[in-house]
Amino acid sequence: MDWQTPEDSVPSSFITEANNRALIGKPPASGAWREGDPAGHRRFANLGPLRLERGGHIPNVRMAFETWGELNDDASNAILVLHALTGDSHVVGPPTLGHPTTGWWSGIVGPGRYLDTERWFIVAPNMLGGCQGTTGPASHTTEGIEWGPRFPYLTIRDQVAAQVAFSDSLGIGRWAAVVGGSMGGMHAIEWAVGHPERLERVAVLAAPALSSADQIALNSVQIEAIRMDPAFRGGDYYDAADGDGPYRGLALARRMALLNYRSPDELNARFQRSWQSDISPLGDQGRFAVESYLDFHGNKFTRRFDANSYITLVEAMNSHDIGRDRGGVEAALARATAKALVLGIDTDRLFPVPDQQEIARGLAGNIDGDDAIVISSSFGHDGFLIEDDLVGPHLRRLLAS
Repeated sequence: MDWQTPEDSVPSSFITEANNRALIGKPPASGAWREGDPAGHRRFANLGPLRLERGGHIPNVRMAFETWGELNDDASNAILVLHALTGDSHVVGPPTLGHPTTGWWSGIVGPGRYLDTERWFIVAPNMLGGCQGTTGPASHTTEGIEWGPRFPYLTIRDQVAAQVAFSDSLGIGRWAAVVGGSMGGMHAIEWAVGHPERLERVAVLAAPALSSADQIALNSVQIEAIRMDPAFRGGDYYDAADGDGPYRGLALARRMALLNYRSPDELNARFQRSWQSDISPLGDQGRFAVESYLDFHGNKFTRRFDANSYITLVEAMNSHDIGRDRGGVEAALARATAKALVLGIDTDRLFPVPDQQEIARGLAGNIDGDDAIVISSSFGHDGFLIEDDLVGPHLRRLLAS
């Protein structure tokens, strides 16, 4: 759900006065990419109307995406890379005008890297309901106002249906591979089960076959943190007269989420009980370093994300159940025909290894070996984003099969 940024790779002392001062000041009402903002490396596909699993429709879906490499003549070298909850289409590259963050998988995607753009055509869309160019709550309706709280409820299957329409718009009938981690892994396994004829390989990284009660409970608390912010205004905050948005609630939700993305051992070893004397984003001093770390990332997050979009995407994660209306998880997974990689992380407390083992058992005829691949990492759930040299060789092996 999180991705690696430069500050994630350095010791706890990274929270310097200079870093914090750069984030002083009230965040915008929404950190979403808005019409008229610099497009950066984004391209856009207009997909037309989309009917939704639970009824209703979106009159026109626009999908933002980025690509790397060249599509070959028979479109057989295309790989679809699907991002996690707070990711977007910017997989590779530095922050630039239009892209507030470093590419989240720059160690995996690129010339000569594990997803080698000299061989493969890599496509990364921003998911439906997101806030970085694809249709979502911060987008305008046909009446010219933001969808806001009126944006329809989405499921993982709705988001994959939009990705299928997007694939058609590119003229790609069958992907060489669909690769996703965390929420993107939910999409990847939905592709394999719901559209087996459309992909040759699938990589499911640190994701479950269904969202458990425990995972839904964690998500529900984050949603409530946003809704309890007085500046949320029931979701209609984009044009608030005072310019105030629900950044406090969104930052709190982000801090809660970070506790699930990293492992207890990593936080204990990295911060211990060290005291942070530098000025925090809120302007106070004298806090534990781990508190300052959470505040820094919460404050930073509000400047690139949208509160309504966060709620929409988290609720879509809650909907995830690969076995729904398919006779259960085991029967659903039996539909998949793609060669598969299922990878878990030994310290993942958000989607622990038994979640990946369940998927691997269901795909037993499609995977190399008898079980999920488990990497050892101190980084917890975020290991699939950080441990390039542990994750990458398994992706390379899948693509060679």
